[in-house]
Amino acid sequence: MVSGPPPFVPGAFVGSAHFYRLRVYFEDTDLSGIVYHANYLRYMERARSDMLRLAGIDQRAAMGAGEGAWAVTDLAIKYRSPAKLDDDILVVSTVEAVRGASVIIAQRILRASDELTNGRVTAAFLSPEGRPRRQPASWAERFTAIMNGSPPQMSSSTR
Repeated sequence: MVSGPPPFVPGAFVGSAHFYRLRVYFEDTDLSGIVYHANYLRYMERARSDMLRLAGIDQRAAMGAGEGAWAVTDLAIKYRSPAKLDDDILVVSTVEAVRGASVIIAQRILRASDELTNGRVTAAFLSPEGRPRRQPASWAERFTAIMNGSPPQMSSSTR
């Protein structure tokens, strides 16, 4: 007897790091079965979005209330080794710095213990007019807690 689908399993915090697991699908690759370079940015974006959600940072509510939205303002990425079709990969994200209107997040993409890609992203909180705006104080506090190895506990509303 089937009682419904299994629960969604998001990423998770372990200490100061957020872990987000992915599988490489055919649509992610080029003809040779190697992940297309832009897809690493997609994987990192998914992991950052999951990290924010688990931290209780409601981006959609902030946009809906006219407070503003996050935008990537700086990005550096280093490709080391290619991911391939059907690889099980892991995106590890850590908060490196918290500023009034921005946060810097370092990310690594791993296959087992092999680092495939690493990057550093600066995301700024922008007003609806596109100008930098101080992020909500509670968000800065959450980022600081994550950076210090005390990520928020996941509540039933974020599961």
